[in-house]
Amino acid sequence: MAKPMDAGALKPHSSHWGAFRAGWRGDTLVVEPHPADPDPSPILGNFAAALRHKARIARPMVRRGWLERGPGPDSARGRDEFVAVSWEKALDLLAGELARVRDAHGPRAIFGGSYGWSSAGRFHHAQSQVHRFLNLALGGYVRSVNSYSAGASAVIIPHILGNYEEMTKHNVTWEQIVEHTGLCLSFGGMAVKNSAVASGGVSRHIERGSMKAAAERGCRFVLIGPLRDDLPEEARAEWITITPGTDTAMMLGMAHTLVAEGLHDRAFLATHCVGWEKFEPYLMGRTDGQPKDAAWASALCDIPAETIAQLARDAAKTRTLISMAHSLQRAEHGEQPVWMAIVLAAMLGQLGLPGGGYNYALGSIAHYGKRFNAVPVASLPQGRNGVPDFIPVARISDLLLNPGQPFDYNGQTLTYPDIRLVYWAGGNPFHHHQDLARLRRAFAQVDTLVVHETAWTATAKHADIVLPCTMTLEREDIGGQTTDPLLIAMHRLAEPYAEARDDYSIFADLAERLGKGAEFTEGRDARGWLRHLYERTRAALAERGDPAPSFEEFWAMGELALPQNPDDGGPLRAFHKDPEGESLSTPSGKVEIFSETIAGFGYDDCPGHPAWLAPQDVPRAENPLWLVANQPGTRLHSQLDFGGTSAEAKRRGREVMRIHPRDAKARGIAEGDIVRLFNARGACLASASLSEAVSPGVVQLSTGAWYDPADPAEDNPLCVHGNPNVLTRDVGTSRLAQGCTGQLTTLDVEKFTGNLPPIRAWDPPAER
Repeated sequence: MAKPMDAGALKPHSSHWGAFRAGWRGDTLVVEPHPADPDPSPILGNFAAALRHKARIARPMVRRGWLERGPGPDSARGRDEFVAVSWEKALDLLAGELARVRDAHGPRAIFGGSYGWSSAGRFHHAQSQVHRFLNLALGGYVRSVNSYSAGASAVIIPHILGNYEEMTKHNVTWEQIVEHTGLCLSFGGMAVKNSAVASGGVSRHIERGSMKAAAERGCRFVLIGPLRDDLPEEARAEWITITPGTDTAMMLGMAHTLVAEGLHDRAFLATHCVGWEKFEPYLMGRTDGQPKDAAWASALCDIPAETIAQLARDAAKTRTLISMAHSLQRAEHGEQPVWMAIVLAAMLGQLGLPGGGYNYALGSIAHYGKRFNAVPVASLPQGRNGVPDFIPVARISDLLLNPGQPFDYNGQTLTYPDIRLVYWAGGNPFHHHQDLARLRRAFAQVDTLVVHETAWTATAKHADIVLPCTMTLEREDIGGQTTDPLLIAMHRLAEPYAEARDDYSIFADLAERLGKGAEFTEGRDARGWLRHLYERTRAALAERGDPAPSFEEFWAMGELALPQNPDDGGPLRAFHKDPEGESLSTPSGKVEIFSETIAGFGYDDCPGHPAWLAPQDVPRAENPLWLVANQPGTRLHSQLDFGGTSAEAKRRGREVMRIHPRDAKARGIAEGDIVRLFNARGACLASASLSEAVSPGVVQLSTGAWYDPADPAEDNPLCVHGNPNVLTRDVGTSRLAQGCTGQLTTLDVEKFTGNLPPIRAWDPPAER
């Protein structure tokens, strides 16, 4: 058990991108990574400059038009001035509006958005706070399901393999890869910038070191993707460039080779799978006259047919792991590569073997590839939601623009409710969502948009009521998650900025105004809730006979090591050994190569077995280049875009995009030029970096630069800061999952020769 901290020591805290300790030396906040972290994330460098940045929201604000004219649809959102008000007035106004909507339209008219990663703390978790408030004080809200990151996979994996969490997180670990994997086929890569983060925090970043150790043992890593640095140098990877969005075709070509050369595991397909007899005729071309062989795949993927065929042969000779990044399913027909990768692993007979088979999203986030804790980490209970309605999370614009209209989702025909009030806390849809001009039109439709925010994001600037909340460094909390062995006592490191208040304090006062204060607080202040949540972990430790310090002892120690379960491979390992006794939670209890359930839905964009479905958004004369809008390496999503690490990576104040030298030369673009990226949906500016780490025909611009319209009065203004979601498409992956397709789109790029507009993304809006 760790010793109590010295009085003058740095204090512990945690973030989604790493545990750390921090303290003040004069007026400077010093942040040091956890000493046990072998590969700390540079994102920790965002904290110091962010605490007192001009982007912080100082006091409650109300949009002038809403204050003067009252609630109602208004295209002035995002273009209007704000008026500062007292906390008392802001809370009175908001409580009155919540009561009006509840009484006139019912809780079915309230959307509790709040998709985001506001804090690693288990108590001051904005989504939990706002959902608890809406449930207990108003009777519920229209919710969202799934995530932007894994919208398609979270729906299809339960049909094919079973429970999403079990099949993704409790599967192949990095320990197994180091010891057992002979060949890792990494579709979309395993970029360490992505695995630097995990909800609830991460105390040890082991991915880079694990790939290094595996490679030194002799594991062969093969990266299939358009970006060379989607695997770290330590993996010593072979890079196979592929046409974006064609991974399913390549996997089909490999599968055809396995069958044609008799390399597939017929016994495993017979004992552990269902539907092979319906998929195999499609694969071999007997149903449509087109064998899905390596030559067919080559024409689609722009990979030599022999390369595809040889990879299949190599995969059959050794312990092979197929990993697939989130990015592949964030595109049209995103369900198909997820499904086909599972089928390919099943054909090799290696699902469930140590270091082999299939692990979705390994390397996409730090949860995956880790052991599970043997004791629980509690989170704030959210109460019961009395509203059954929901939307897939990426359908927010559709919801607001199409009230009363039907939509398909996972075999159901649902209806978009008529939303009058949107309550957002801890997230920034102007980062997550696509086609931002359309999102602006959608937010103009509601009566009231309420936002809790630390800083003036584009979402806050489009709100009617803006309540300033504290940053994680300005409050106490407990950091922890199910796959990290350290529970962190997150000490407060700074006083709240200006008039900022904790979300809990705000909701407690609102609940009191609505006559539900006691139900919301249960008589506890914030410290009381921390004690209450910690008790679940402490009691479980005591029951096991492990050291179980009191809350006060835990708080003094700063962290607590939690026991972890054995690396047993989870349900897939058990299923591999005993397919009858340890069946999967699919309808058949087996791997569903063909799904009778999905086939029964009758979706032409997601048939009953994995298939090549040609995308509509492909390069053409007007949009000759692919855009890969991937995750940034200098911040988590758009969080702390104004922090030191994020700001220093920009050039001339703008986000950096990468382009192959060949494509740059054809457009007269040189290193460091400001360029305009454009298509029919919108345009943005960025600084060009010429790089051979990007495939020809592809440009890469990370998400997360705050939306910064040159002229907010325009309906579709130029974003001068470099937000790629002014360009991406707001369409679902298919009618099955309705997932986000924001990873890929098409566009053109040109050198920007006009007068450079100023960057105002981090400036507060005008006040009256």
